Amino acid sequence: MTHSDSRDQGVGVHALDSITNLTDAHRGNVVVAASHGAVYAAYVAAKGGARAVILNDAGVGKGSAGISGLPYLDGYGIAGATISHMSARIGDGGDMLARGVISHLNEAAKSLGCRPGQSCAECADLMKAAPSATVSPPEQSESRTLLRSEPGEPEVWGADSASLVMPEDCDHIVITGSHGQVLGDKPETALKYDALAAVFSDAGIGADRAGISRLPALDTRNIPAATVSVESARIGDSRSLYGEGRISCVNETAARLGAKTGMTTREFVDCIIAGLKRA
Repeated sequence: MTHSDSRDQGVGVHALDSITNLTDAHRGNVVVAASHGAVYAAYVAAKGGARAVILNDAGVGKGSAGISGLPYLDGYGIAGATISHMSARIGDGGDMLARGVISHLNEAAKSLGCRPGQSCAECADLMKAAPSATVSPPEQSESRTLLRSEPGEPEVWGADSASLVMPEDCDHIVITGSHGQVLGDKPETALKYDALAAVFSDAGIGADRAGISRLPALDTRNIPAATVSVESARIGDSRSLYGEGRISCVNETAARLGAKTGMTTREFVDCIIAGLKRA
């Protein structure tokens, strides 16, 4: 398929604050989604029939998790790229399209003339020439995992995505694999339900310190919250955040309970539980 052929078929570029906002209306189009570039985000793009997708490299981080979706997409012949987390805000698709600078590409994207250093908009335009996706990947699901359960203490649950937080988490501490940016600069998206406490990945903190913007938003709801350094644990993997993570930022509510940067995630959880008992 040539570039002009794609244009004749009305291929568009759609900016989304999260890849989980993908709908049938986006099928066959180029998607700029402000999610991290790990495998599950790539899977959602492929499953949703995106012609090509640009995600956020989220600081790349431990195990190169922030760009691990790119080779996955190559397996289905789908062009994929990430923008530098320092060039535009994660969680804000419009900002990525307006300011983003390409940092990493898969082979399918390179074959279209996409390259590091391009603007997100230029790369997305070239991706309109990509062939329409014809293969649907096998089903995957992000997981929820019970990470800790002790008598007389709140349970600690892991959710690979903040989208998996449930009403019952009002009684739990939640460790999420998601980045710490509110979606589209909307504070109400910081957390779906009022958990006892929450932990996110800082996604490298990035442009406008977006990777930690959920923290002050959760202060307004009196929810202790923290981010884990993306260099210490794999973004998108709640078990890694809990087992390997080291705290990079805490909000004021968590600080009042004694939480500090430099703690391990396990130490942060211990601190929050002890603080809640004292309160």
